[in-house]
Amino acid sequence: MALAEAEAAYALGEVPVGAVITMDGEVIAKAHNSPILMQDPTAHAEILAIRRAAQMRENYRLVGATLYVTIEPCVMCAGAIIHARIERVVFGAPDPKAGALSLYGIPGDPKLNHSTLVTGGVLEKECGEILSRFFREKRI
Repeated sequence: MALAEAEAAYALGEVPVGAVITMDGEVIAKAHNSPILMQDPTAHAEILAIRRAAQMRENYRLVGATLYVTIEPCVMCAGAIIHARIERVVFGAPDPKAGALSLYGIPGDPKLNHSTLVTGGVLEKECGEILSRFFREKRI
């Protein structure tokens, strides 16, 4: 589902990142990158999915939720994940330049008031390929 969201972003000319949030075995939100369309630098897939999930649950805290995202979240998104109290993040492709989970260790930082479980590399090849294709086509 997150890859389908990434494809939707790709079709719109956005950086192809998709996110899905589940809770209690049910999908409660999904989104794709939309900063160009929304003219909003914070309109990352993760942020939009978190906003939708919070509205759906009528609670800004998403205790027990799992966020699935096609690329490792950035620092902004990692902060939102912590503030939303998301229990687990599952991402596809690592981001060696801006990946806040691996580069900065935000989800497990003991100085923060919440920690998040992280699983990376799920469908890594597929998630990385759509990003590579997008940027390869932009350079042509």
